[in-house]
Amino acid sequence: MSKIKIKNSKQKIADILLKIGCVNVNFKNKFTLTSGKKSPVYVDCRKLISFPKEREIVINEMTKLIKSKYKKKVIVAGGETAGIPYSSFISHKLKMPMVYIRKQPKGFGKGKLIEGEYKKKSTSILIEDMATDGGSKLHFINSLRKNTLSVKDIYVVFFYNIYPVAKKNLNKMKVNLNYLASWHDILEVSPNYISKKDQLKLEQYISSIENGK
Repeated sequence: MSKIKIKNSKQKIADILLKIGCVNVNFKNKFTLTSGKKSPVYVDCRKLISFPKEREIVINEMTKLIKSKYKKKVIVAGGETAGIPYSSFISHKLKMPMVYIRKQPKGFGKGKLIEGEYKKKSTSILIEDMATDGGSKLHFINSLRKNTLSVKDIYVVFFYNIYPVAKKNLNKMKVNLNYLASWHDILEVSPNYISKKDQLKLEQYISSIENGK
């Protein structure tokens, strides 16, 4: 079987995520998700922080994406907890200020949701590791806006991009979701990593989610 060649940057990121084990596919022993549901796929972008070479490629790609839209200084905001290391890498690379957003106030001191220094009405961007249907970003977006920071863009390494409700959630928040790879990119290169049988099952599973089944 001939190896599938990488044709673009999204496939390059998808290939990295598969290679280091961020994307897990197992139809025999399904994974238990946070919701309690069983799934044959599990994506763990937190694992990427332990691989310096691959991580650097990902950070460089995200940096390019941000610089193509933002020419001036912005506040790089990371969501607790997975977004914090990525926002740290990105802010360092861009030489821009960083803050992070708590899921809830710590219960003592000033009781702040946003940690770090920033000026009122500054422009910010939200950095996260991944997004499924986008709904979990609502708290972070609202927290930034309640603290007078404007935000129009979310940047993630991986976006499922298969749930019909995602567009509705993003429109409700009035933000753009920018991503480096999605399930569609994974499907393009996954034959290099999984069997033909599992590839077919994966394609069918992704299609069923997209069609709301």
